[in-house]
Amino acid sequence: MEQNDKYHALRHSAAHIMASAVCKLYPDTKFGIGPVITDGFYYDFVLDKRLSESDLDEIEKIMQQEINKNLSFEKQIITRLEALELFSDQPFKLEIIDEIDKEEDISIYKHGDFQDLCAGPHVVSSKDVTAFKLLSVAGAYWRGDENRPMMQRIYGTAFDSNELLDEHLKLIEEAKKRDHRVLGKELGLFFMDPIAPASPFFLPKGTIIYNELVNYVRELYHQYEYQEVITPQIFSTDLWKQSGHYDNYKDNMYFVMAEDREFGIKPMNCPAHAVLYKSGLRSYRELPFRVADFGRLHRFERSGVVQGLTRVRPFSQDDAHIFCTIDQVDHEIDSLIAMFKQTYDIFNFNDVRIALSLRPEKRVGEEEMWDRAELKLQKCLEDNNINFKAFPGEGAFYGPKVDFFVPDALGREWQLGTIQLDFSLPERFDLEFVNEDGQRSRPVMVHRAMLGSLERFMGVLIEHFAGAMPPWLSPLQVLIIPIADRHQDKALELKSRLVDLNVRVDIDSRNERMNSKIREGQMNKTPYMVILGDKEIESGGVSIRLRTGENLQSISVEDFINTIKDKIDKRAIELW
Repeated sequence: MEQNDKYHALRHSAAHIMASAVCKLYPDTKFGIGPVITDGFYYDFVLDKRLSESDLDEIEKIMQQEINKNLSFEKQIITRLEALELFSDQPFKLEIIDEIDKEEDISIYKHGDFQDLCAGPHVVSSKDVTAFKLLSVAGAYWRGDENRPMMQRIYGTAFDSNELLDEHLKLIEEAKKRDHRVLGKELGLFFMDPIAPASPFFLPKGTIIYNELVNYVRELYHQYEYQEVITPQIFSTDLWKQSGHYDNYKDNMYFVMAEDREFGIKPMNCPAHAVLYKSGLRSYRELPFRVADFGRLHRFERSGVVQGLTRVRPFSQDDAHIFCTIDQVDHEIDSLIAMFKQTYDIFNFNDVRIALSLRPEKRVGEEEMWDRAELKLQKCLEDNNINFKAFPGEGAFYGPKVDFFVPDALGREWQLGTIQLDFSLPERFDLEFVNEDGQRSRPVMVHRAMLGSLERFMGVLIEHFAGAMPPWLSPLQVLIIPIADRHQDKALELKSRLVDLNVRVDIDSRNERMNSKIREGQMNKTPYMVILGDKEIESGGVSIRLRTGENLQSISVEDFINTIKDKIDKRAIELW
């Protein structure tokens, strides 16, 4: 959350008021930090009582009392000694004080009798917090470290009007209905089991969606001239030391010992692709050399951050690497931007936000390399007339990157695509090509993923479409509902025609009422339900019920087949 966000001071003040209320209700509370986050704030506490959401009403009442008192937020500068005395019974605050430069004075904010280490900003008075709501309680390790104390985190939000707050709360309720973890279970797409933490089991229906996404990307690979490869999953740690991952990323990797050698399970494909590139001497005529890999990746995500499909440990990416000359970089990035736009349009993702992430503190490579890479990437964005914002310190450890943030149907942003320019890995792996003069030159390596993790992208899509996938992604595209047994033969005939066209179709022959079958089809988000009764068979047509509830009467079989085939082939969002 940016410091200049218009709600930053308001929400930061609400967090302080909440902390004060918690301390009043539970005097022995030890409190940690309470930052502003996207759309709200939170504060972490350690207290004897295990909070539930039913306790939030009481905390809100105390907060409202403080707001009604019109308490001023006052900034004070105190000495280190004064701070240590003031927070002597607050171990988390003492830890923060210990990290502050010993020569610096310390800033605190006070309202009423509550004081907190804080640099601000805050509103003038508690009465300025006019519209707030506490949302939930969750567990969180102190500073995200599972070896540190478990705390209770209270989430809340605040706006400058009740109208905006109500609108936001409605969005939260809609988001709950769209939760991919709930819909994934209801629609029979995937499930999780403690036997494999943070590792999804994809059921047949979910696997269809997953494979359709892969098939789509493979079509793009043909269009944009990529070559797909398969690389190993386990490598000697010699590889990860050479690539820099062992020093910079090993806390997120899995390792195994075999025959007295240490091996690392790959968390990403780039070093493997560097080995693949180096398997033969390359000529400039072979560049750009574009390789794509759907290989399984494994990253050790802490249990406190995993969430459904959007943060898992094993996953696959639409991952690719481009080895090219420095003069080819502009064209390759232009091509990538075109491919990204083409794809995001298909999924009805609009208003994509672009971020340019620059060198982090922990990085590999010379400063000159970083200067060249950052300037090159920035120029490519400018030449494509792309609005972007630069974020110092947010790049990958091996190079700067461009990230694509995509808003879903509820306006929530998801980071999907990424383009990363890498001068370091070719240097580390001594990658070369023979240039036009017969001399050895160093290629540039472009890392790119468009959908990102397919697991995560699928979770985003489920929520974006509220489970009602476009026809081409729907596990079952057509449900045929014969009204009586005498209509079964026509149903089988229609099913056979659709199967021949690779349409996913089923017949509901159960001894149930037609309306019950239609309702169940709609609950399962089936795009098209075909009703076959005496009237339809006599006319030679079909009646169609769309999952939206719309009825289409007396459609010829040919028109129906041609229409849905066209929608599926074009990967259209709309049904009709």
